[in-house]
Amino acid sequence: MEGTNPPLEGAHVTATDDLIDRLPEPPEALAPATSQAERVADMLRVFVIDGALAPGTRLSEERLSRKYGVSRNTLREAFRLLSRERLLVHQMHRGVFVNRPTSEDVRDLFSARRTLEIPAVRGARDACDRAVAAVGSAVAEGQAARAQADWWAMGTANMHFHRALAGLAGSARINEFMSQVLAETRLVFHVMNAPEQFHAPYLDWNRRIHQRLTERDADTAAVELSRYLDTSEEQLVTAFTAMERRADGR
Repeated sequence: MEGTNPPLEGAHVTATDDLIDRLPEPPEALAPATSQAERVADMLRVFVIDGALAPGTRLSEERLSRKYGVSRNTLREAFRLLSRERLLVHQMHRGVFVNRPTSEDVRDLFSARRTLEIPAVRGARDACDRAVAAVGSAVAEGQAARAQADWWAMGTANMHFHRALAGLAGSARINEFMSQVLAETRLVFHVMNAPEQFHAPYLDWNRRIHQRLTERDADTAAVELSRYLDTSEEQLVTAFTAMERRADGR
């Protein structure tokens, strides 16, 4: 949750105490879903993007069913949907947990993000004013979080920024793919457990990209974003590789 500390690195958090009770109400802005299970999956995905569910968190069917008034069968189907998106993992005789990404996942996620974000920004010369304003709103959200030294909220704002960049394409399918990618990306940052280090240096970069977009200089904005993603990927892969080596005793 914004402004709270995530679980310790490598820990499995059992959601049988009050974690489920502390989850927020379902977001009002969820896209229409064709089934109750899809709506529950959309809700849980938003919780991951916003930082309310961290890697290693165990999801209790009983507590989630009671809190959100849905059947266990619905929850199991939602869990299956999110497992296919690599957000959840089922461990035999233990339950369902929020997944923990690896350095290889980081590389693949950034490959996907380049495919989704950079063309959307490059084609934003004709984007509607509302779409460009959504990018600016995410920048302002990040600046407000920085003023409060709320680094986890800044991480949430950064997810909103990149979601707004993909939204410049004006495609419901790209928005859907981007939500899945950003949920996995948020898990990456949770594993690092250092939101100031991995988010604060990029806020001014976000502002510059937004400024180029308001000037309708989409080509320069796309170049800035490409450099941004290269830098962020290198930082994260280096940190993940070092962490994995420590875990392996190397």
